[in-house]
Amino acid sequence: MEHRTQPRPGLQRQPAAARTEELLGAPPPSANGHRRAAAFFDLDKTLMAGSSGIFFARAAYETGMISRGRLARDAYENLRFRLRGSTDQRADDVRRRVGRMIAGVRVRDLQRLSPRVLAGVLPRLYPQMLARAYAHQDAGVPVYILTAASQEMADLLAHVLAFDGGLGSRSEIVDGRYTGRPAGPFNYREGKVISMRELAEREGVDLGVSYAYSDSESDLPMLRVVGNPIVVNPDPELRGIAAAEGWPVIHLDRLPRRLKMLGALAAALALGGLGRLAKVHVGARGNTRP
Repeated sequence: MEHRTQPRPGLQRQPAAARTEELLGAPPPSANGHRRAAAFFDLDKTLMAGSSGIFFARAAYETGMISRGRLARDAYENLRFRLRGSTDQRADDVRRRVGRMIAGVRVRDLQRLSPRVLAGVLPRLYPQMLARAYAHQDAGVPVYILTAASQEMADLLAHVLAFDGGLGSRSEIVDGRYTGRPAGPFNYREGKVISMRELAEREGVDLGVSYAYSDSESDLPMLRVVGNPIVVNPDPELRGIAAAEGWPVIHLDRLPRRLKMLGALAAALALGGLGRLAKVHVGARGNTRP
């Protein structure tokens, strides 16, 4: 449940501008009065629960592109990501592994994985974040997915969600097949800022009055380059930075809380079991005659 802002039941009946002001707060005026703001949404743990990569891995396994063991490791990494966030080393490992996996693969074959991937991703989207994105659009602010996932994934989701575009990591294509080599910046850390600035120059966007949403410390460059950073499901490092900077924080991912509850329940059951054993032991001693 979003902890920061709750739309009122009558929100749908308000004009678009009023809806947006209530949901997002009144946007600051542009520094030059002519350029426009944009809103950039990270994908994993921000627009959706968990990682989109696990659904690509599952689709790749079902079509014979990766092994069962690789799928199991990816599932573990997805759980770890939801609990602890990403790291630079893991991001680099994923990029190299995906590059090796798709080298020589026809573009058409990867496109055919799209229905399987979407079937996993769409139910994991946060309705609250979609509401925010659409409120931005209703206020005339274009909305973009900004992700380290492939450009194809970014384009696909942007189209399905009716966003204004997607910025992903591009891979080189020669004669209709992937070479496994990058064709642009890796949308991670400073790579996201490069993509944002390229779009800002192309579309006349003023990053100083724009919005960025993300969950990870690795996205600090993305958050710092805009005038309105918003933190969603932050990892521990970003949570501390957001508190120090006074950035708005939205909590939507319930998995860590559920795991803590399960851990407490397991501990209680274990203590209960020990208590029963102690009673049995005391009773046995009480029934023992000298």
